[in-house]
Amino acid sequence: MAVKGMAGPAKGSGRGSPDAKRADAAVPADRPEKIRNVALVGRSGAGKTLLVEALLAATGAITRMGSIAEGTTVSDSDPSEIRQQRSVTLSVVPLALDEVKVNLLDTPGYADFIGELRAGLRAADAALFVVSAVDGVDAATTALWGECERVGMPRAVVISRLDHPRADYDGVLAACQRAFGDSVLPLYLPVRTGGSVTGLTGLLSGTVSDYAAGDPRPAERRADAGELAAAESARGTLIEGIIAESEDETLMDRYLGGEQIAFDILVGDLEKAVARGSFFPVMATSAETGVGMAELLQMLTRAFPSPLERDLPAVTDIDGKPGGPLACDPAGPLVAEVVRTTVDPFLGRVCLVRVFSGTLREDMAVHVGGHGLADRGHPDHDNDERITHLQSPLGAGLRPVPYCVAGDICAITKLGSAETGDTVSGRETPLLVGTWEMPEPLMPVAVEAASHGDEDALAKSLAKVAAGDPTLRVERNAETHQLILWCMGEAHAEVVLDKLREQGVKLQTVEVITPLRETFAVPAAGHGRYVKQSGGHGQYAICDIEVEPLERGAGFEFVDRIVGGVIPGPFILSVEKGVRTQMQKGVAAGFPVVDIRVTLVGGKAHSVDSSDAAFQAAGALALREAAAAARIQLLEPIAAVTISVPDDYVGPVMSDLSSRRGRLTGTTSAGGDLTEISAEVPESELLRYAVELRALTAGTGRFRRSYLRHDPVPSSAASAAVKS
Repeated sequence: MAVKGMAGPAKGSGRGSPDAKRADAAVPADRPEKIRNVALVGRSGAGKTLLVEALLAATGAITRMGSIAEGTTVSDSDPSEIRQQRSVTLSVVPLALDEVKVNLLDTPGYADFIGELRAGLRAADAALFVVSAVDGVDAATTALWGECERVGMPRAVVISRLDHPRADYDGVLAACQRAFGDSVLPLYLPVRTGGSVTGLTGLLSGTVSDYAAGDPRPAERRADAGELAAAESARGTLIEGIIAESEDETLMDRYLGGEQIAFDILVGDLEKAVARGSFFPVMATSAETGVGMAELLQMLTRAFPSPLERDLPAVTDIDGKPGGPLACDPAGPLVAEVVRTTVDPFLGRVCLVRVFSGTLREDMAVHVGGHGLADRGHPDHDNDERITHLQSPLGAGLRPVPYCVAGDICAITKLGSAETGDTVSGRETPLLVGTWEMPEPLMPVAVEAASHGDEDALAKSLAKVAAGDPTLRVERNAETHQLILWCMGEAHAEVVLDKLREQGVKLQTVEVITPLRETFAVPAAGHGRYVKQSGGHGQYAICDIEVEPLERGAGFEFVDRIVGGVIPGPFILSVEKGVRTQMQKGVAAGFPVVDIRVTLVGGKAHSVDSSDAAFQAAGALALREAAAAARIQLLEPIAAVTISVPDDYVGPVMSDLSSRRGRLTGTTSAGGDLTEISAEVPESELLRYAVELRALTAGTGRFRRSYLRHDPVPSSAASAAVKS
């Protein structure tokens, strides 16, 4: 990639000038080297969506920037996004400049939608990390940087909103360097006129881009003596940072010896360091005034890596055997991945697809396979289908294209079986791409159809929504019989419920029931008498039982101590069946009874009127009578919880766990400034913990949970436990 214009004086097409060659982004790229896939990452409110609008305007793709408040931006078109005035879904916005197609992937910055962020990072080859010059770096921003770092994503930092009266470029730059490391260095410094940012000084080129005229195509001039002096320190730090990343080990000695390192060498080393993710250039922008758009476009088209420069994910065949290494080759075997799925009322399923190898074409026979997400309610599936409609996405819009080559992103409509995370490959040699890491949804929301007639509509709509959202888990609780939507948080739940209602589903949310259990706290005896006579054959069954508690987790034992055949053998089994049935129904609060031994010690039968049904009823009555004479203990599920938080929040989190009746089991260092806290916590105290932990730790806390056991509910919490 040639990046010589990036930091130097711009001429002609190098700086978005009137004679720049603009390609139509709806025309598919024909070579991977002419593609850039860039995810925009940053906390909610950092300015990502408006930055996309400004870039589209700067390249002439749109004539007027949209408004978030009015719901007219290209990338935020989902009804939930317009209502909440923030991004909640991944969207793709292509633009083209100098024959390079740039697929901008606008990702949500709110923690509830981290699944959409990870999908965007999967489809991208680099990330534009957007930090507001007003709000700066907070814990949520640092967590997002960690998401990019975890997958080894090359990054550039954009300090946005320079036009705001409270913008503090220097302070935010310093905060970025403290949070992200010494390899975060600016390529430009803002030029201020009358308190406003009107241009940028290029640290390597020594030129100033003047945006004072309000044109996104700035005028160029040499920096004056004062501007050069103001930039001298930052320029030296930048050059040393670039040289430190150079593969030429002699370069630093030559520089320190007084040699002027050639501009081309510095730019070449900068490009390599950015591509391998070891150097992170900082850009300065204002979407409102257009400052920095030309420089940013050069970064996107000339400095960021193409798909050819990034490793491809590993593949297997459908039996799980490793496949051969992939290359980003349009002529190679077809391997593409569905990174997002939506259901349009007119188009059916719309699948956003990143092509890793081969070329997708209309009327092409393909294999659609999805494996590895059965625990999320997505059973393994393999289907052969045909590509009927291939589209280039532009936010919510779709424009037909004839093909999509390796490295590019497109949309496929009317794929009947595809879900997010599926692989689209050749029918003759089907392959599977390993799924990316999906966050675990930890906030339960119980829903039910408003009426019996709405139940089928709810089930069908849930299947559609779940097909496109791997962070949503749908569960029918076997004990409480509630339909539970496991979500990432309140905002995620709101979006899911909105989508269901938009499809015409009438539903309501109800309180989540914690699956308690019951047991006998002390031994007891019960007498079951079921005798009825109403003409003809009657009903006659009498049984006596003794009930004693067992240790936790022992289950159920039934002991026959009948002497003298007072109850015939077949009816002994009937008594046990009746006891088991009553145990499932509960004997006090309607929860299953566990961990007891029931001993049948006596009873009576009638030669004519006794029956299987009568002795089942007698067994159930005997257990209820024993329960009435004993103290019944409620048991609540206990979860093993592991919480990862920055060290600064360990105290508040541990105090909060105590207030939730949690029992601390240990703390360990998780590396860096993170601590892992292990605890045992009643599940009823965790229903909203995903939301409350986020609030307690400024969005930095993460936790995972697993069922451990059932423990007795303290008397002080029994009434609340039954209500939940």
